[in-house]
Amino acid sequence: MISFDNNESHVRYKLVEEGKMTETQKHSIGVIGTGNFARAIAKRLYYSADDQMIAYLSSIDDCFCDIAVGSISDCIQNAEIIFLAIHFADYTDCLGKYIPELSRKILIDVSNRDRPSETESNAEFLSTLVPDAKVVKAFNVLSAYAIEEETAGGSRRVFLAGNDTTARTKVSVLARELGFYPVDLGLLKSSRKIERFPIRLFPEWRGPIAFSIAVFNIWFLYIIFIYFVEKSAFSWEQIFIKVTNKPLCMTAITLLSATYLPSSIASMFQIFYGTKHIRFPYWFDKWLKARKQLGIMAFILVTVHVIISVLLMSPTYWRSWYHPIKIIVPKNLTEDLELPMVTWMIWKGEAACLAGILAFLCLCILAVSTIPSVSETLNWKEWQFIQSKLGHVSLFLSVVHVIIMGAPGWANGGVVKILKSITFLSLILPVITLTLKILFSFPCLNRYVTKIRRGWERNNTGCKAKCSKPYNSGYVVSKKENSKLDFNFDAEASQMIQFESDACECHMLKNV
Repeated sequence: MISFDNNESHVRYKLVEEGKMTETQKHSIGVIGTGNFARAIAKRLYYSADDQMIAYLSSIDDCFCDIAVGSISDCIQNAEIIFLAIHFADYTDCLGKYIPELSRKILIDVSNRDRPSETESNAEFLSTLVPDAKVVKAFNVLSAYAIEEETAGGSRRVFLAGNDTTARTKVSVLARELGFYPVDLGLLKSSRKIERFPIRLFPEWRGPIAFSIAVFNIWFLYIIFIYFVEKSAFSWEQIFIKVTNKPLCMTAITLLSATYLPSSIASMFQIFYGTKHIRFPYWFDKWLKARKQLGIMAFILVTVHVIISVLLMSPTYWRSWYHPIKIIVPKNLTEDLELPMVTWMIWKGEAACLAGILAFLCLCILAVSTIPSVSETLNWKEWQFIQSKLGHVSLFLSVVHVIIMGAPGWANGGVVKILKSITFLSLILPVITLTLKILFSFPCLNRYVTKIRRGWERNNTGCKAKCSKPYNSGYVVSKKENSKLDFNFDAEASQMIQFESDACECHMLKNV
């Protein structure tokens, strides 16, 4: 077991309350556990805290002169903040006989579980086992290696939750002292969410990746049909690079359209409802939350498309981009010998390359702006300009690139050939997206949607929102007519409005 001395040697913290620094407070820290996680925490505490800290440890790789062995009883008796680095199933056996001594102690639960629970987390069980202790869920999203090694990859954030505000503050300060970034999620019931973090496997990416694979397969099968089944336009030897490059770019522009189309659909929903207080349908809400992943998938596919196109940049593969030249050898005994050659690009190749390069540069800026270190330097207006306006510009340039590629073929073919061409089919969704964006940019529609998003309702006689309702009747504070109510409570300018248990929450907030 691990414990930290409670005599003259302590870890010191400064607590922030109401914007003021209180005087320095001293806390002793203990760690219950002998596994890798317990040893990693002990090492981190030893190196990261000030030079007055002394640790008691049962086994450790390095030699620390100030480390000694302690029992669970000694750890509980001497420490104010205790790390529980033991398995969740051992809580009762390990702590059962020490429940009275754990009263008012800060217990940091670092345990995880194989399957998430919707009813009770490990930390909530611990709080019922030791009801008088201050349980804080924290450090469970970090591995022992990440705690012990500065160069370990992965996130450095520490999510924490607990019912006691002072205990959360102390643990938050401790996490910062250890070199991590605390994220306070509030009450202990949030520990259910925290315990789901380590066992998730790209939950936000499953839908976008599955959608991307489905779209790619649809385009790939269609290309196989029109270029290999309906007619023999390519050799099967070209299916790996030349043919695959086509569904790659078609999937990329489809995903890019799917990234920006929801903004216009959201405006349509809000105009139809006449209010912003009604939630979007579940499927559309999931679509809105997946826009970042869809955009990143589009950027990845565009990057692959650019690399393949550069590799294939030759008159052999892009014959229609270059000027044809014939070398004629005068006839000798039979007839002239003609040797066709292709030299420099024509306008189609030059224009298609220019539009494609500009679109790719815009997408690169969009991708870079999503990096946390870059996005943190942008204000909301700059972020909106890059993600919305520059994003639509990149979609427009992509449409121009595809039109240049397909327009010469459209001019030489009939209606049926145009409707079956891959360039025409891949432009349907992008053109719809850009058309709706232009439509909702008109002042009449733009002002109307903006007014709804600022809280105006077309028909406020009854609320249709399926929002949460308070469990009990109570009161809310509202300003009186012809009075001003700011952040400083003024009894003369305020009044109490009673609401019943079936009152709509969003309807109450409008009256506040």
